[in-house]
Amino acid sequence: MTTVEPSLSAGRRAATEPAGRGLPGLAAWLPTWDLITTKNLEIRKRRGLMITMMVLIVAPTVLLYALRLLFQAIDPNSYGPAGSPDLFSEVSNLISGLGFIAAATLGATAGTTDLTDGMFRHLVITGRSRVALYLARIPAGLAVILPLVALAFTMNCLVTSFEGSPNPTSVALYGVNAPEHLDQAGLQAWLLKGPVQYATTLPLDLAPGVTTPSAAQARTAIDGDISSLYTDYVASELSGSNPADNEMVKIGLWLELDTGIAFLVGLGLGSLTGQRTTTTIVLIALQVIVTPLLSRTQIPYFIDGQRLIIGIAMDQLRPAALASGNAAAGGVPGQVLFGGRGALGIPPMPTWAMIAVIVGWIVGWSGLGAWRMKTRDA
Repeated sequence: MTTVEPSLSAGRRAATEPAGRGLPGLAAWLPTWDLITTKNLEIRKRRGLMITMMVLIVAPTVLLYALRLLFQAIDPNSYGPAGSPDLFSEVSNLISGLGFIAAATLGATAGTTDLTDGMFRHLVITGRSRVALYLARIPAGLAVILPLVALAFTMNCLVTSFEGSPNPTSVALYGVNAPEHLDQAGLQAWLLKGPVQYATTLPLDLAPGVTTPSAAQARTAIDGDISSLYTDYVASELSGSNPADNEMVKIGLWLELDTGIAFLVGLGLGSLTGQRTTTTIVLIALQVIVTPLLSRTQIPYFIDGQRLIIGIAMDQLRPAALASGNAAAGGVPGQVLFGGRGALGIPPMPTWAMIAVIVGWIVGWSGLGAWRMKTRDA
């Protein structure tokens, strides 16, 4: 029987072939744990970038509450509680806004550093899958940005829960002290117990020329305006009470989703353009200028185009405790989903469309970024 020994060159090829090359199908595109941890370490070693992340996300919350706790401890008679429902909402929205900018900056950096540092060619000649090189940046970057957001939001929740003002025992509705935790039918039944008294205080749509309505006219006006009255009742209840634990969890998850999307978009756009500064400026403009304008003003014949902006979909998903003041100010509540009531000044989109926009931005920008890395010349 004749046996053929493998040649030396074949043995060398087998020894130097990357492990991922022999894997079939999609498995070759999956990043290894070592690849992910290496990229994570590379990001964390950029001191300037990490300091920027801390300053944008953690520092404002820490400084604000540290000063309020200090002042309250020194002179409790002059300074109120360190936490309050309004302050909780403001700080959470601050974390959202600055977190988006920080995450977009981190994503743009993670998507362009190999090009700017001249390391992309060296990574390619190692034989690793380019898609795996791109996908490794996703968990590596999220492992940096998400814990920082969680840290800032946890401090916000702790101060509000343990050092905040006590919850009121009633809900202020245009000068009327209504009971707490009423549904729309309960509020309607409570108002109808004293229709004439409440009709002179509430902004009801009375008949022209009627200043002091009869009991029948007051009941008719309350029945007709109960929907808008209940919207204002819910907004007042949310803005005057500390969020419940389950509401804080929803807000925390929403913040993490918002920040994660910003990172993925920054990563994809950075990989597509190859320019960190351009990517960062574009996403800051999207967050600070474009989204606020399109979420508050309806453009004729272009509302479906407005709804394609990721900020519009995320505003509609925004939890009720962060959007409670919008309905009272005349905004249109969004579709209810996971406790969200929206923060939009335009008609909301259907729930399925909102989900499609969010998923589309995540998958679309990740796909574009991976495609550009795969086709880029080394």
